[in-house]
Amino acid sequence: MTAKRPGRRWLKFNAVGAVGAAAQLAALGIFHGLLRLDYLTATALAVETAALHNFVWHERWTWRDRTDPGGGVLTRLLRFNLSAGLVSILTNLASMRWLVGTHHAQYLMANLVSIAAGSVANFFLSDLFVFRSSERVRLD
Repeated sequence: MTAKRPGRRWLKFNAVGAVGAAAQLAALGIFHGLLRLDYLTATALAVETAALHNFVWHERWTWRDRTDPGGGVLTRLLRFNLSAGLVSILTNLASMRWLVGTHHAQYLMANLVSIAAGSVANFFLSDLFVFRSSERVRLD
C-alpha cells in the first residue's frame, strides 16, 4: 500500500477493529457475565483478548506490506502491546470505571463507548510505531 492510499488502511483498521470489538464484548460477557469476575478485571482480560486478535489481523492484512518476512513479529507484538494495547487497557479501564462504577451504566454498552474512545489513538500508534515503514525519509 502506498502513502497515496491511507484511507484504505484506515478502512482495513476499522474492519479489524469491528471484529475485535465483537470479540472483546464476547470475552467481557464470558469473563464478567458468566465467570463473575469483577468488571474491571474482566475488562482488562477482554481488552487483551481483542488486542491479540487485532494484532494477528493487522499483521496479516492491515499492515501486511510492512511486515518483515525474515522475523520481527515478536518485536511488533511487543510494540503493539506496549502502545495500542496499553492505550486500550488504560482507556477501557478508566471509561468503564467512570461509566459503570460511577454512573451505573450497563457494562456491555459502556464497553462499546470505551472501545471507541481509544480507536483513533490506536490507529496512529499502530501506523507510526508498531507497523512503521522501513523506508527512510530523505531530507534533501
